[in-house]
Amino acid sequence: MLHHLSFAVADLARSSAFYDATLSTLGYVRVWADDAAIGYGSPGGGDKFAIKLHSVVVTPGEGFHVAFAASSREAVDHFYRAALEQGGKDNGGSGLHPEYGEHYYAAFVFDPDGYRIEAVNKEAI
Repeated sequence: MLHHLSFAVADLARSSAFYDATLSTLGYVRVWADDAAIGYGSPGGGDKFAIKLHSVVVTPGEGFHVAFAASSREAVDHFYRAALEQGGKDNGGSGLHPEYGEHYYAAFVFDPDGYRIEAVNKEAI
């Protein structure tokens, strides 16, 4: 249903370092960039997620988060480690979360601006 989504960020360099590192673990890349914004998506495709420099950033409260699709549980764990290494904060760890489904394997973090993000893989092993 969604075509794309974007976040306002306070520091484009900080946020691009974070998203370059975390999204690359899931196979996503920068598909365009300029002085005020960067778009991410699958290689050779259009953007599905963008970060845009803005002077005022107001992150949504509880109840809002974005989940990025991961191709494997290993990719979820790599996402989590990259997020913490790039200034993200833990928001529930990385591992099985049976409260969301039998095979729900996810990592929950806050990005540097405080957005709730997740990487998830729901394949049975």
